Amino acid sequence: MSRPPYADELNLCLCHSCGLACDMTGEPHECERCGAPLHRRKTNALTRTWAYMIAALVFYIPANLLPVMNTEMVGNGSDSTIMSGVLEFWEAGAWDIALIIFIASIAVPGVKFVAITLLLVTVHRDSEWARMERSKLYRFVEVIGYWSMLDVIVVALVASLVKFQALADIEPRPGILFFGLVVVFTMLSAMSFDPRMIWDKERENPQNEEVTDEVTSH
Repeated sequence: MSRPPYADELNLCLCHSCGLACDMTGEPHECERCGAPLHRRKTNALTRTWAYMIAALVFYIPANLLPVMNTEMVGNGSDSTIMSGVLEFWEAGAWDIALIIFIASIAVPGVKFVAITLLLVTVHRDSEWARMERSKLYRFVEVIGYWSMLDVIVVALVASLVKFQALADIEPRPGILFFGLVVVFTMLSAMSFDPRMIWDKERENPQNEEVTDEVTSH
């Protein structure tokens, strides 16, 4: 069986803004539907993805070591890091908030770092391993990326709730700024990666398709 044609063989390019398959005859620079810039490939995808991810890793260290908020009750104040905040909420019986903070602040960034590194390394090595699964992994990283902001939102909500108590006060600390930077740079890293690079090796070496066609014909 012959494979279906690729988009660039039909001179088509998908708009990353509205999803329209645009005709690239004459090399238009903008999508005819929404006006967004058109590009057949993301510019310097590997370099930008590595740069954003390394920046996120650098900010991830102070985000976990520095306090993210200061809670003061009856004149006694204490700083809390992300992990100590999780433990405090858990010991106070607020296991649901503790679980949300742990998933959003510890688990999600960790999963994104591992997943993006795996994608980058396999693309650099022109790996043919599990292309379909790696494509799904990239889409998964895009989906969970936005949930990392939950931690910043939780701190803001907790601060607003505590403010209602006359004897309590809460203030953000530098750690929350670094964590916000981690979220931004991991999102930029995922957005900079071009998943089409996963399939480039297969297109450059069509021998697998020829073998498949021969087996099918026999």
